[in-house]
Amino acid sequence: SSCLRMQSNQRTHHHTSSYPHGGCCNEPIQPSTVLVMVLLSSLSTLLLLPPLLFFSATSDGFLTNNNYNKRVTTTMSRPPRRLTIDKRLAAEGEALPVPPGMDGVHVGVPFDSTALYEMEQLNVSNVYVMANKSSKPMVEHFVKTLKEMGFLAAPINCDVSMGGAEDGLLKACNEAAEVKADCVLTIGGGAVQDAGKLVRLWLSAADGEKATVKGIQAAQNRDPMPPLPPQICCPNSFAMAELTHVAGLVTKDNVKSGAAHASMMPTVVIFDTDLSRGLPDWVKFGTALRGVEHAIGAICHPKATSDIRTRALQGLVLVNKGLKGMVENQDSEAAQVNCYLGGWMAIRALNTGCYPSIAHLIQNHYSARFNVHQGSCSGILSARILEYHRQKSLLYQITIARALDTGNDGDQPLPHAATFVSDLVATLPGVAKDHADANVDEEMLREFAEYMYNQHGEKLNRLSPKPFCSAEDFLEMLTRPIATL
Repeated sequence: SSCLRMQSNQRTHHHTSSYPHGGCCNEPIQPSTVLVMVLLSSLSTLLLLPPLLFFSATSDGFLTNNNYNKRVTTTMSRPPRRLTIDKRLAAEGEALPVPPGMDGVHVGVPFDSTALYEMEQLNVSNVYVMANKSSKPMVEHFVKTLKEMGFLAAPINCDVSMGGAEDGLLKACNEAAEVKADCVLTIGGGAVQDAGKLVRLWLSAADGEKATVKGIQAAQNRDPMPPLPPQICCPNSFAMAELTHVAGLVTKDNVKSGAAHASMMPTVVIFDTDLSRGLPDWVKFGTALRGVEHAIGAICHPKATSDIRTRALQGLVLVNKGLKGMVENQDSEAAQVNCYLGGWMAIRALNTGCYPSIAHLIQNHYSARFNVHQGSCSGILSARILEYHRQKSLLYQITIARALDTGNDGDQPLPHAATFVSDLVATLPGVAKDHADANVDEEMLREFAEYMYNQHGEKLNRLSPKPFCSAEDFLEMLTRPIATL
């Protein structure tokens, strides 16, 4: 907190008047001196403006982005947009812009002191806290601090389950509305982060009635959209839901649904590697694998531009490096930050006109239908989907293979991208590798293929480089033996 406070003070001090001649502010200044000072000031501003738009090291050992928040209010009450990355952990000094609509992203810093700093910046005092059950023991001390400060709106909510199941989500919406929360703090994985966005959406619409999925979804269509309460996200893994304005949920009928609006973009993200300690392998490695999925989905997307593909490839390299580092030491801070920064690049690439990808659409429905974590969905399906459309996306898949190739000295033929993905998945503990690992049998797959083709065939074919001509085509993709890729 003191480091972040010092940054704030430094930004303030940069505006303090200084006099080269050493005089004080009440000394008279000659007109000629004023002219020289104005010229020097203008020249220095022109010289300093370009580098100020990038990262500059501060005495606190952080990288800071001073691009100003586009959501400037008439009172100028919001702080500048800011990015802090612990320099000890920042992989290759990657310069990442704070996503549009967001105030700040902090990577590799303590979540508790940083969250308190951000609450002060946002001027909030009635905070509704949501967390995964696995995260609750790690944050109870912080929740106690909020209660002692009078900032806690209600007891911590841990009712949001995998995928954002309807019952737990609606309970959180009703609790937050009842206590009139002015901020939502979400600690955990993608389901909790998405649920926090939907709670904010409901808070802006609730008028005494109980929350419903239809009511939440109707709230996303208001024009103009009223301001939403801020959201501070503290992810414990790599799902990257906190870096998008899209929120998913699963209805009582096990159907994937959700809402999306630019105003639903979280306000602040704080990634503290301590929050991931003790996570089950299927969460840690599964969510990191989603970064690979996001990258290859953007690269192969029919609407991707060269800039999107370049950004996604950079992210793919970092996630691959981070995953391999976590296989060696799953608590490695540097490896986790590589996964986070690479996943950030990948999800921002995917969300720049390429969401959803073909794999996203398929895996979201597979997850909802069979109650399988999305990391395992990627483990089971990612390589199969790549192989299905390989001939139609070959040039892009070659770039994927090169990005994932860390051991080929150039003397051997380059394996297919699907091979690299399936080989990587094989090394990841806790991640399902095939349908049987998720207790999904052939009859279930046949029914799923018929459902997807009949209900979503048109959308599948808009997203896939190679169209599906029938449910049998889809089933063939689903059941292709991994060993033949």
